[in-house]
Amino acid sequence: MATDIGLETDNTEPLVSVCIPVYNNADTIIETIQSVMDQTYSNIELLLVDDQSTDDSFEVINDYILNVGNDGCYAGKTISLERNEENLGMAGNWNHCLELCQGEFIKLLCGDDVIHESLIQREVELMLEYPEVNLVQTDTRFIDVNNKTTGFYKRYYKSGVVDGKKACRFSVFTRDNLGAPLANLIRKTAYEKWGGFDPSFVYIIDYDFCMNLCCKGKIYILHEPLNSFRIRNDSNTSQVMNGEKGNVYVEEHRRLVEKYSAELGLKPWQVNLSVFIRKVTIFLGGIYLKIFVK
Repeated sequence: MATDIGLETDNTEPLVSVCIPVYNNADTIIETIQSVMDQTYSNIELLLVDDQSTDDSFEVINDYILNVGNDGCYAGKTISLERNEENLGMAGNWNHCLELCQGEFIKLLCGDDVIHESLIQREVELMLEYPEVNLVQTDTRFIDVNNKTTGFYKRYYKSGVVDGKKACRFSVFTRDNLGAPLANLIRKTAYEKWGGFDPSFVYIIDYDFCMNLCCKGKIYILHEPLNSFRIRNDSNTSQVMNGEKGNVYVEEHRRLVEKYSAELGLKPWQVNLSVFIRKVTIFLGGIYLKIFVK
């Protein structure tokens, strides 16, 4: 089942596909959609795929789309909504979203993310200026359920065009500087060449996806917090940081580092060091959540 609204499109700009895999996001999804519709960049296809939500996410989105079609105030953007016939799970639905994308550039958002109105415009300009980069990445603002800023997350410490493999190696020994889909605009040709999300991962599925693309070439780092990641006590991130899923996450991290150890030139002792560092960051992240996330 799908609903589509097509509005006048400006074909002078490259098409950007923004895909939102939806699962039980009824309370936040409209704010996420609105942040896309408010983008200063106009040639956007917004793709929403509901993975058999058990709440009324699909109905809420469908009502919004019908209202957008009536007021016609978002010229240049299109919206489509479909519901999977069966639940595909996180990796399955994320990959299905990517398969639907027609744009030259792709951004994936979770159903409670928010992006600054200038984000896509800035990212596309950089993609066009630097055709050698596989993705453009921006810093992240942390927000709570009330949209209060609780902190900031800076990506790889360098700015501009950087060697993606160097950024990956740095991330392995510090923290995940690469993941969080909302922080990245991806060149579709890079995704088509090197693949989508690995279903063997759950908690670091986005980290692995970005690691794969970054290892293959250049990336661009823009140090401005133009995307907002919502942290809730019931999110995967919180479950990891609070210790509920910490051990599973650490094992996934070990598999991730081992997966790319040859590309990054890592020795076994360096893999073990990376795992130890990840355990420390989880512990510190748990302290952060206890202080700032209610």
